[in-house]
Amino acid sequence: MRRMSTPEACRRHWLLAAAAAALTLPAQAAFPERAITLIVPFAPGGIADLTARAVAEQMARTLGQPMVVDNRPSAGSIVASQAVATARPDGHTLLLMTNANAVSVGLFRKLPYDPVKDFAPVGLIGSFDIGLFTAAGSRFATLGDALAFARAQPGKLNIGTITPGSTQHLSAKLFETVAGIEALVVPYKGSPALLTALRSGEVDLAFEVLGPMLPQVQAGVVRALAVSSGRRSPALPQVPTVQQAGVPGYDVASWNAIAAPAATPAAVVERLNRALREAVASGAAQERLQPLGVRLQAGAPAELQALLASEIKRWGAVIRAAKIEPE
Repeated sequence: MRRMSTPEACRRHWLLAAAAAALTLPAQAAFPERAITLIVPFAPGGIADLTARAVAEQMARTLGQPMVVDNRPSAGSIVASQAVATARPDGHTLLLMTNANAVSVGLFRKLPYDPVKDFAPVGLIGSFDIGLFTAAGSRFATLGDALAFARAQPGKLNIGTITPGSTQHLSAKLFETVAGIEALVVPYKGSPALLTALRSGEVDLAFEVLGPMLPQVQAGVVRALAVSSGRRSPALPQVPTVQQAGVPGYDVASWNAIAAPAATPAAVVERLNRALREAVASGAAQERLQPLGVRLQAGAPAELQALLASEIKRWGAVIRAAKIEPE
């Protein structure tokens, strides 16, 4: 026969449940206990650094602790990524993850971490376009003009980019393939050298991140012929996409996100994700980043995981097609 619950038994059950809940509460409620370090794999002043600082400032307001940006530039983002992959998984050390993390899989024979398994995705911050630029006095008024020239004279169109293996460099190589042209892709040490080459006529076109080039466009020094992604950029609404300019199927965007070490508690990742979403939606972050061509777009951790996997596959294929030997 089933026994009825007594008031004393109910009271004991309630006390046990409350005690169990109390044991789990401090670890979650305490986060963050101290300042959070956001490690950025690029030098100060670039688009990734500016994005990280704008978002970190707003996240700190929500989390109630400072967020310190720590710049650790290196080839393939390896130094910064390894520092986070091996950090204590408590949410106090984060990585500004970018598409460089996906590209590095194909560029290096062996990484000291697994970009998929050794990180807990927090969420996407946003994406930004790469622009196709020409000098103000160029003979090419449109991207269509440049394509017509390349098809009429294979190998004669010179396209400048920064560092071999960079997103800009691989975007140019992908452009060659998708457009069905043969061009000479010339990598330079950095953006200043690339801009000098473009203005002097040393190269016909340049593939470069939109943000740093906007002042050059506004000053009338260079012209933007197209933007790389499938949508026009709010920063240059009059400029067509590469697809609209005559290259169907071409869609490239660089992106920034935040990741934590693998094994970071799910509750901590969730809190960081909520803070990230609030930061991206804030007027302050939008005011600072939209003029640089950043499309702010926070998402769920699973979405970032899927993006990373798809980007590793896509850029791996581009690297193999370009016959770039892994280091």
